[in-house]
Amino acid sequence: MNYFEDFQVNQRITFGRYKVTQAEIINFATQYDPQVFHVDEDHPLTMGLGGIMASGWHSTAIFMRLAVDAYLGDAAVLTSPGVDALQWLAPVRAGDVISGEATVEHARLSASKPDRGIVTTGVVLWNQQGIEVLKMTTHVFVRVRPNH
Repeated sequence: MNYFEDFQVNQRITFGRYKVTQAEIINFATQYDPQVFHVDEDHPLTMGLGGIMASGWHSTAIFMRLAVDAYLGDAAVLTSPGVDALQWLAPVRAGDVISGEATVEHARLSASKPDRGIVTTGVVLWNQQGIEVLKMTTHVFVRVRPNH
């Protein structure tokens, strides 16, 4: 288990890889973001934009999967108060292999709750060509290491 003290400013956390499928793009968008360029490959707007692309919210969900696998799943995470500066920089398409990293930008103890700290990371995701597809800043509450 990783606690607040295990996160250091400038620490880089490398993510694994995630291959995106067209069925996944369409299924996610059908449920949560049913705009034509996410669900209808034959629509003129979709074709004009270069084909089906994942919803930005889908790209953000892919970040979450990668982050849990890379570090959040083994951390003493309590919750998150949110993200800042979320940017979808380039389309994510079927066949793309997404990877990325989080860099710890700030780590401070909570002023009001001494059992936790706040870890802020700068996140970037890119595709197999090295093109950045998502950037954001995340915040997470992490428990401090218990005293034994």
